[in-house]
Amino acid sequence: MYQTANPSSTGGSTGPTILGHPRGLVILFFTEMWERFSYYGMRGLLILYLTQHFLFSDDRSNVIYGAYTALVYVMTIIGGTLADRYLGSRKAVTFGAILLVIGHAGMAFEGSGSRQIMEYNGAEYQLTLDGRGGDASQIVRGAQGESTISFDDGAVNMLVDNPAAVGLPASVPTASYTTRVETEAFYLNLMYLSLGLIIAGVGFLKANISTIVGSLYGFGDSRRDSGFTIFYMGINLGAFLSSVLCGTLGIVYGWKYGFGLAGIGMIFGLTIFLKYQHWLEGRAEPPDPARLQQKVLGPFSVEMMCYLTGLAIIAISMLLVMNAHLVNEAYVGILGLLILAVLVGYSFVSCQGDERDRMLAAIYFILAQIPFWALFEQAGSSLNLFTDRLVDRTMLGMSVPAPVFQSLNAMFIVIFAPIMAWMWVALARKKLNPSAPVKFALGVLMAGLGFLVLVAGIKMSGAGMTAVYFIFLIYWVHTIGELMVSPVGLSAVTKLAPVRAVGMSMGAWFLYSGLANYLSGIIAATTGAETIGGQLADTAAAKAVYVDVYSQVGYISIGVAVLMLVISPVIKKMMHGAD
Repeated sequence: MYQTANPSSTGGSTGPTILGHPRGLVILFFTEMWERFSYYGMRGLLILYLTQHFLFSDDRSNVIYGAYTALVYVMTIIGGTLADRYLGSRKAVTFGAILLVIGHAGMAFEGSGSRQIMEYNGAEYQLTLDGRGGDASQIVRGAQGESTISFDDGAVNMLVDNPAAVGLPASVPTASYTTRVETEAFYLNLMYLSLGLIIAGVGFLKANISTIVGSLYGFGDSRRDSGFTIFYMGINLGAFLSSVLCGTLGIVYGWKYGFGLAGIGMIFGLTIFLKYQHWLEGRAEPPDPARLQQKVLGPFSVEMMCYLTGLAIIAISMLLVMNAHLVNEAYVGILGLLILAVLVGYSFVSCQGDERDRMLAAIYFILAQIPFWALFEQAGSSLNLFTDRLVDRTMLGMSVPAPVFQSLNAMFIVIFAPIMAWMWVALARKKLNPSAPVKFALGVLMAGLGFLVLVAGIKMSGAGMTAVYFIFLIYWVHTIGELMVSPVGLSAVTKLAPVRAVGMSMGAWFLYSGLANYLSGIIAATTGAETIGGQLADTAAAKAVYVDVYSQVGYISIGVAVLMLVISPVIKKMMHGAD
């Protein structure tokens, strides 16, 4: 099992290996597995938590979700830069993990939730659900009792099943009543603070742990792509377990149990990283330990200022998530252009010759991921709501909670990642391995095809619920696309960017992943439907909107993929053998 490393070039790990890879990959595998367990456990519940617990509209919930997932990645450029220049990856990852533990713990405090009050003929009634998730029934509560309710086609009338129990007529025109939402401000603000903590935590952890993986392999080491794919399996093993466990606990037993289990997972990840960090062979230490102790701004050391920067990220992120619906899309576009200008400027000012070409190629990969993630990340927002409300989720006689289906992506990766890792190596031996730019283009193509498959399923369902196997299909198609984008892109950026700028480049990779997530939230918001008490009022109208939006993004994605295929030879040439 253990053997001496024999990398194909200098610069990589020379210590003991496990299954042919540096043993440091094992510690990073499990640390990231538990970090992803916590992140995806919370992520799978978040959109439903916003729409059903705090009773936000679909539009606002999707925009908040998009802003949150965007900031999770955007802030990695700060964490990556601070680690490169001052903290080193070990201290950055440790600090990030601590923030994540606190943030996930905060999500477990939910309060009693928001109340939707209906005013009709001078009386007040509460509209609520008798549970969580798409199987919960809509309830109207009056002074004397309660009754389940439903809506006719077009949501013209509210139909009351037991009118006598609540003192309402059997059919109440929706135009004859008004509603308002009453929210517990403390618990809502606690949620925003918790999201800010998680954003900052991922900002310090995510880019830096991937950078450590890259440092284990020397330039030209043929094991690099395989190593990143194995690392990616760890990510998705955590995502699979959390989607099933946290998703089930959150929907069946209560939000706090799902969020709480996610926090426990992060504690495991932090413990593993601290206990076995010596396996990293010193590759995650600060570049200049003495500099960390230098005083700046009076009594504060450089290291303390790095941590105070983390606190500032928490505050800024909290405010941005709270006011996500007020953020103009133009500001996000300007941020993207500014960062692009910095990256291109660095390429021409600080790089020359082949190094410059490789850096420009790295920038291409950083940008080319945007269309893929903008579609793929519908999984946690619009696709999650679609699965919850418009899919027949009955399997083996049981109704499966919608968040559990997000485990399909992770399950497919665990199954197909080793197959594709072997396939790339086998094709490389025969000189048939597609170049990284071609793999990227095919990944974007798969993102578009996945939505067209789902659109076909929606149309086939007619007025009924969409068959659950179409959810399996879209996740499978998107997973194959992901395996052509994410591990390949992570590997490409770490070997194309100059060593002195790997952390910054990985931060930029995650920053543009974040911008893609924000774009994903904007796309998801266009699928928003009218809800009463957290559930759909007009299913036919909702299905029509999904067909329209998903068809458009599917065809656009395919067009972008064709363009990427056309320019792929140029990008390959710029890589100068680093493919």
